[in-house]
Amino acid sequence: LVLRRARVHTVDPDLPEAEALAVSGGRIVWIGDDADAEAWTGPDTEVLDAAGRLVTPGFIDAHNHVRLGSDDACVQLAAARTLEEIHHRIRTWHAAHPDAEWIEAEAFDYSAIGGGRMPTAADLDPATGDTPALVLSYDVHTAWLNTAALRRLGVTADRTDLPFGRAATDPATGEPTGFVTDFAVKGLSRDGHRALRELGLPWASPERQYRRLARSLDDAIGFGITTVVEPQNSLDDLELFARARAEGRLRSRLTAALFHPRGTTDADLDDFADAARRLDDDRLTVGPLKLYIDDVVEPRTAALLQPYTGCGQHRGETFYPPEEFAGLLAKLDARGFQCFVHATGDRGIRTVLDAVAHARALNGPRDARHQVVHVECLDPADVPRFAELGVVACMQPRHCAPEIAGPGQDWAENVGPERWHKAWPMRSLHRAGAVLAFSSDWNVAEMDPMVGLYTAVTRRPLGGGEPWQPEETVDVETAVHGYTMGSAYANFLEHERGSLTVGKVADFVVWSRDVLRCAPEDIPGTVARTVVVGGEVVHTA
Repeated sequence: LVLRRARVHTVDPDLPEAEALAVSGGRIVWIGDDADAEAWTGPDTEVLDAAGRLVTPGFIDAHNHVRLGSDDACVQLAAARTLEEIHHRIRTWHAAHPDAEWIEAEAFDYSAIGGGRMPTAADLDPATGDTPALVLSYDVHTAWLNTAALRRLGVTADRTDLPFGRAATDPATGEPTGFVTDFAVKGLSRDGHRALRELGLPWASPERQYRRLARSLDDAIGFGITTVVEPQNSLDDLELFARARAEGRLRSRLTAALFHPRGTTDADLDDFADAARRLDDDRLTVGPLKLYIDDVVEPRTAALLQPYTGCGQHRGETFYPPEEFAGLLAKLDARGFQCFVHATGDRGIRTVLDAVAHARALNGPRDARHQVVHVECLDPADVPRFAELGVVACMQPRHCAPEIAGPGQDWAENVGPERWHKAWPMRSLHRAGAVLAFSSDWNVAEMDPMVGLYTAVTRRPLGGGEPWQPEETVDVETAVHGYTMGSAYANFLEHERGSLTVGKVADFVVWSRDVLRCAPEDIPGTVARTVVVGGEVVHTA
């Protein structure tokens, strides 16, 4: 394959720009000026004419829940801003599916309830009646049940510590309210998913999981994402990826991280290591471990250094005491595992950084590339520690959009204006020398990396408007680097992917617009016209 007449942004400082490249055996064998491309073109060469368009390395989405995905069998609640709108959408769906045994919905926004409170079964019952209903929040960290679902799932005042989460209770009566926290930690675990499946929840069935995965993989390659990092899986889930590969749905390369919930044993770690040895080629790899230190800001379950605004002394909790987590990370580090640690609150992030420092002191420095995932509320004192400790900041720019986290939204209101300067400090981390690995966190936010680029560069609403914390924007070259070489480095892939360099795999995208030169407001809507993986055209818009 020869690519010609392109504006190639290589993300390689030794040769930043080019006009053409040649591919043989799935790898780049030459890159240079268009005038020299003829020498690489023979009778069996496929010639791809970019017609002057921008070409970049394929994007690497460092945190993309393709297996969790979005489910078209669910009621879709994205952009439903009021309880009345939620009721309307659920009633409309139920009228079209009168025989459904369950009502399942996704993408509920906490702010839709209003008043800063969390939803209850009583809020859901008028729209669902006696049909059990489970509603997942947009971040899939919490679930919302109606009264019928509380009965079906066996949630009572005496049974609130569930295999799939922790049921909130009314402080006056002690009865479960219908709101369930820790769903991402417990409900998405191996045991939690099995429990939900045994309880008859259709959403948890293997076939529904595979449908979500296959659809998300199709979306990924269409968005120019040539490598996906799926950050939270059990050993049971690996069969889904193998099936996708066998059926030709795995057109992107994929790295699957394995979930390490509390209670993971040494025998489990042996099984994780065995899976990493078995599944390790240029298309499907297994290896990193996913852990949680805290939860999320919106329901006030992230761990903050100071109390939540208007919440007395409540500042959230970490899932492990700091000393225990430091010992755990040191143990995993000693065994050679790379850890992806979910941390959103400033105290949660500091706990992870302290644990990495402890592991380095105990085991000696190594090129571990442990990641703090999300980095939503970071204390300035901890900014330089990322580079000092070799910790990667795996961030999702879209999460800091004003219409998602800004003034008037639960994130900003819970943290309070005096701490808004801590929100997603991408520029501060970059200037301090930290590695930024950008990602979507689909289906928590849009998978399209153009949405992420736009938000990283502007911190404005997607439809335009005033920016929020614009001093933490980054320039577009830095944002593209975060989606390419930054994410490649974060996953030990920098020698194979992330830039268009002779010897690396030929994963690249021809874009409909030049996002490096166009106005920022024109970045959204940019389309991956041609996507090439390993020298093979795998998608054409």
